[in-house]
Amino acid sequence: MTVLRIVADLHADDPQELARFYTDLFDLDVAMDMGWIVTIASEERMRPQLTIGSGGGSGTALPMLSIEVDNVDFAHARAQKLNHEIVYPLTNEPWGVRRFFLLDPAGRKVNVLQHIE
Repeated sequence: MTVLRIVADLHADDPQELARFYTDLFDLDVAMDMGWIVTIASEERMRPQLTIGSGGGSGTALPMLSIEVDNVDFAHARAQKLNHEIVYPLTNEPWGVRRFFLLDPAGRKVNVLQHIE
């Protein structure tokens, strides 16, 4: 058996509002909108992954969702411009990622990261 995709299913009282948060911040596209459910996507290819942990590293709690980007500084600046609540500052971690955490409109902690050399 081959896993083709892993999808995060996020509950929202207003799916369009939550979708706007992610599309505005990450330049994602609406792939499907049925009113009660919205799917947003990127055209990029990725490997399916699940992260299982007892913490988020550097003394943080494990975030609900991790989104890897090609320019975390740009994502951080955009998050600040959009007045999103950043709950962990932009940090170079000893395991080779640069990241920050923010809260989405439903209060979920999101880890935004970029692998660094």
